[in-house]
Amino acid sequence: MSTSEEFIPVGKISGAFGVKGWVKVYSFTEPRTNILQYSPLFLSRRGDWIEIKVSGGRLQGKGVVMGIENVTDRDQVQPLVGADLAIKKSQLEPVDEDEFYWNDLEGLTVVNLQNQVLGKVDHLLETGANDVLVVKADGKKAEILIPFVVDEIVKLVDLDEEIIQVDWSEDY
Repeated sequence: MSTSEEFIPVGKISGAFGVKGWVKVYSFTEPRTNILQYSPLFLSRRGDWIEIKVSGGRLQGKGVVMGIENVTDRDQVQPLVGADLAIKKSQLEPVDEDEFYWNDLEGLTVVNLQNQVLGKVDHLLETGANDVLVVKADGKKAEILIPFVVDEIVKLVDLDEEIIQVDWSEDY
């Protein structure tokens, strides 16, 4: 059985669509319809990941709808609402040297140029201009928001050492 560490969340089933067993999906991918390109796709059921096959899908308004093989009516969808959708990490395309998947950055320790530990990357935000690291320090409620601008602010990302070095101060 696979562990959850092997899986990257790419969406969540948010409801039923129509009467033929299609589901509404909140997609984490960019663009949203990229979730339909992954094969296989995995669904979380009672803590286990089950491989599913997408039988069709499209953009519907501001969301995505898709069919799942062997799910043929609305009643079969109801127990799936809220289920996470994921892919295996091995399904991701390799990235260039200074590019990173968000999930690779989450959990890394952030230090500044003075080697002060600012905290760990909790998650990232997309702002349009640039992505933002949301850093949480142990024992502190406040978050530190650091623009993810390589060379200017982010000086080093070392995935092996699990460190991100930034030109940033605790006081910003």
